[in-house]
Amino acid sequence: MSTDLPTQSQNNNASTFIWGTTVNIDNVMSSFRDFLTRFTKAYKIEALQRLKEEDPEFDVGTIDLVIKQDDVLPFYPNLLRQMKESQRTSMNLDCTNLRIYGPTKKLYVQLIRYPQEVIPILDHCLVEYWYELFDGEETRPDVNVTIRPFNLERCVNLRDLDPSDMDQLVTIRGLMIRCSPIIPDMKDGFFQCTNCDHTVSVENDRGRIIEPTTCPREACAAKNTMRLIHNRCVFSDKQISRMQETPDETPDGQTPYTVSLCMYDELVDVCKPGDRVEVTGIFRGIPVKVNDRRRAIKSLFKTYVDVVHVKKTDARRIGLDPSIMEEDDVDEGFIESDRIDLARPEEDKIRELSQQRNLYDLLARSVAPSIFGMDDVKKGALLQLFGGTNKFTGDKSGSPRIRGDINILIVGDPGVSKSQLLKYVHQLAPRGIYTSGKGSSAVGLTAYVTRDPDTRQLVLESGALVLSDGGVCCIDEFDKMSDYTRSVLHEVMEQQTISVAKAGIITTLNARTSILASANPIHSKFDEKLSVVENVNLPPPLVSRFDLLFLVLDRPNERDDRLLAMHLVGLYMEERPAQFDFDIVPIELFTKYISYARQNIKPVITAEAGDKLVEFYLRMRGQGANNLGSRDKVVTATTRQLESMIRLSEGHAKMRLSATVDVSDVEEAHRLMVTALQESATDPKTGRLDLDILQTGISMRERTGRGELKKSVLNFVKAYKESGGASSGGVGEDELLKALKECAEDDESGVVVVGRGREMRIRKSSS
Repeated sequence: MSTDLPTQSQNNNASTFIWGTTVNIDNVMSSFRDFLTRFTKAYKIEALQRLKEEDPEFDVGTIDLVIKQDDVLPFYPNLLRQMKESQRTSMNLDCTNLRIYGPTKKLYVQLIRYPQEVIPILDHCLVEYWYELFDGEETRPDVNVTIRPFNLERCVNLRDLDPSDMDQLVTIRGLMIRCSPIIPDMKDGFFQCTNCDHTVSVENDRGRIIEPTTCPREACAAKNTMRLIHNRCVFSDKQISRMQETPDETPDGQTPYTVSLCMYDELVDVCKPGDRVEVTGIFRGIPVKVNDRRRAIKSLFKTYVDVVHVKKTDARRIGLDPSIMEEDDVDEGFIESDRIDLARPEEDKIRELSQQRNLYDLLARSVAPSIFGMDDVKKGALLQLFGGTNKFTGDKSGSPRIRGDINILIVGDPGVSKSQLLKYVHQLAPRGIYTSGKGSSAVGLTAYVTRDPDTRQLVLESGALVLSDGGVCCIDEFDKMSDYTRSVLHEVMEQQTISVAKAGIITTLNARTSILASANPIHSKFDEKLSVVENVNLPPPLVSRFDLLFLVLDRPNERDDRLLAMHLVGLYMEERPAQFDFDIVPIELFTKYISYARQNIKPVITAEAGDKLVEFYLRMRGQGANNLGSRDKVVTATTRQLESMIRLSEGHAKMRLSATVDVSDVEEAHRLMVTALQESATDPKTGRLDLDILQTGISMRERTGRGELKKSVLNFVKAYKESGGASSGGVGEDELLKALKECAEDDESGVVVVGRGREMRIRKSSS
């Protein structure tokens, strides 16, 4: 392998190997320099073209397989120049490029097997190439450029890590569950002799600083006189995190595995609890002492991963909404790839998609396309993924925060695909957590106190709602939650915080999450003679906090049943029938579209839309004015419904990539609100809209009837007392029941008594 720029080490005739490895320092530096100088993007495109020819179903992602004029130019000089302009000191090295470039295939294998030895050599070579590339230009003299390898050929599951992976470069995926505060990690130790004041600096060698036992000054050479001077030492940032297996990768019936991660320098605070990340690092093992006072160690070593690269994005998941970040939140703008094109090429596709006439229906069909029907429910879930706009109402401390997250509750009969819809949204949402009502506890949803295995101190572990901060928390079997567990959701759904006071830890955690819940009726089948609150075992104050409450009923209908049966049969066939080949957006483009809208679109309500919101609110309030007379007005809308309408309007405007909320957005939000309310807040006895059913669980008709019954009982007691029939002790229950039975036996009284005990009903006969 030839090189244009030979280094000084290559002039020596003897080859230099690192002891215990097959790493030849001269060969590694020459091959890596050749790679930096000559590698072009065309190599990668040609390799992908060959893979595509061998396997037509091979996924190439967003890479264009057409070689352009810029693709034949050297890739890494442009990348390094971009790094210099943005003042970055870390180069993300895509290991796929090393693997497909012929002269560096051996280097790729050595990088995987001996990362502790190879990575420092590559760093040194990169620094030399950096100064030669920018010779004569203004560069910082103390620049220390490093490489961060990623995108290995094999991604290892956490439970598949074994001793054969020790001291090798591995890639693992998982869910971050804990991040420690920043810890100072010593890089250079500064020692001073207590006899002669001679000083010496010792560098960190593979995680250890070897303390000198004797004074290096020959005139002194005293033993055990070197002491550490902390103020003169050099420290770097370090953070210890904990990563857990994702629920979809955990085998059934087993607990998820966890692994400790050590992050350094600019990787600190890149991840937060709840992030799904792909980590590349060195799998290490360190001995554990049996006792701190003894030198004996255990036979089992403690393992951890020294992180060299973190990748947070996923093409099949939506990006985080930057509007949830407050002023004190830290965002370092960490770059996790080696892309040069800052102008994203998919932005043109996104803008082109937003111009389609049937955009709303197209995107709604793309939400869980395997589920038949449920159009309005899918539209509600779509607007939930876009979300409203989070607002901070002032710069003063303690100012309220207006949430933009949309909460949806789906109530329906068994077998109407509620859980399937929740699973699909969970796979799309960023930082999404899927949990079941029966298997969730209050501390599992909020936070719980545990003892750190390393420091033995009490620490706070985040629950499902805190891990879903900035995403969607999907709760299945919502009706089967205990009352104590559901009580924690009241604060989350309005204030979007969780207050914790446990074991001396008093704090408030952010839970800026949307909630998508599904519930079954109490008697398995929805009883249309009863209201929603009576059908579902949920307290009315909690139900009223949902922006949309959908009823999905399984009503027999020959036409719909035929279409549903054909749809299900088509899913099981290898080739689906032609009538199901409707247009949907591919999932990668779908998630990028939603991410782009959440990150870049902040719609503002126009004056016309504001007037329309007020008009619709007054119209909904006025629907109950004349339902039960002028005195008793039915509540058909509250301010919560108005705020829900605003959030849905903003979500619809984001979907159109519009900078303003127009009248059409408000009309669609009002239609969804009225559709959901007509199904869920309709009095089954009168058929009229009555929001009191959701607010209190009692309709206005029932409340009026109870008032009339109370008045009649008072009149009866008063009349009975005036007639002299009441004794000093009052009327007993037995006397009253006996009198009712006598009235029922008397045909002329016209009173009918049905049932016994608590089920007893008294009514006037129709004859």
